[in-house]
Amino acid sequence: MQHQLRAPDQRPGMVWIPGGGFRMGSDIHYPEEAPIRQVEVEGFWIDARPVSNRDFAAFVEATGWVTNAEKPADPADYPGADPAMLVPSSLVFIPTAGPVPLNDIRAWWHYVAGADWRHPYGPDSSLDGLEDHPVVHVSWADVEAYAAWAGAELPTEAEWEYAARGGLDGKIYAWGDAFEPGGKPMAKTWHGRFPFENLDKTGWPRTSPIGSYPPNGYGLFDMIGNTWEWTADWWSTASAEPFKGCCATSRSQAAMEASYDPNQPEIRIPRKVLKGGSHLCAPSYCRRYRPAARHAQPVDTSTSHVGFRVIVRP
Repeated sequence: MQHQLRAPDQRPGMVWIPGGGFRMGSDIHYPEEAPIRQVEVEGFWIDARPVSNRDFAAFVEATGWVTNAEKPADPADYPGADPAMLVPSSLVFIPTAGPVPLNDIRAWWHYVAGADWRHPYGPDSSLDGLEDHPVVHVSWADVEAYAAWAGAELPTEAEWEYAARGGLDGKIYAWGDAFEPGGKPMAKTWHGRFPFENLDKTGWPRTSPIGSYPPNGYGLFDMIGNTWEWTADWWSTASAEPFKGCCATSRSQAAMEASYDPNQPEIRIPRKVLKGGSHLCAPSYCRRYRPAARHAQPVDTSTSHVGFRVIVRP
């Protein structure tokens, strides 16, 4: 396969990623990351930084877009749900008072009425001082709308991982094989005992200003940590199956149907792949601050630790 190695033009705020091949996935971490496989991608432009609150505000100002979190949920999509849970709301991380079992995320994730991108922690919060933090509380419909407005698209999982690796094929992290080389934090992740002890010393216990940590080898900021990022792929744990491969597109009905959560068969909400980990990933919990890591997210769901960036294909 021949790749377009030279950038076709210049795009402000974006970095050209030349096409090529890489080893995608991991065989030594979570099972849904396996197997390692050789993947080829074509060249593309990608945002050097995740979409910020300032960026998203410009989009909303221009279009009048109302996010999912700002609208009540449709009872038909959630059979038997408590009506109180269907009001405009979003999932917010709230630290626990002390140690809790780590197998029940309901201990620290709470639907907060009035939480949305403008009010990231609840109705009494605001974006004051957070203008250059990644936007959060955005669902799949929200990020698709932004991408369309920007004349862009969401990256596939393969494109995202290729860009995140920064040219370091086969390494555990986006910067090498050591989590914090020389004791230096390389990404916004959780320090302390999760989910109650936050030993962050940056002054930003949740998200941090974009660009607070070193860029990767391609000059991309915050590909790891800070916030998870949406990708275009439908979720699958069976990458070997043709319709559920690493680059399943939104046009694949079979891939979409395969993305439903088998543990909640009554809820027919498809799921997309998130990449990159967030400020809540810790050595004791999550450990998904790696390019190969992946997570399933229902398309209707928004949270206080998920954002996005967009790409442009030539």
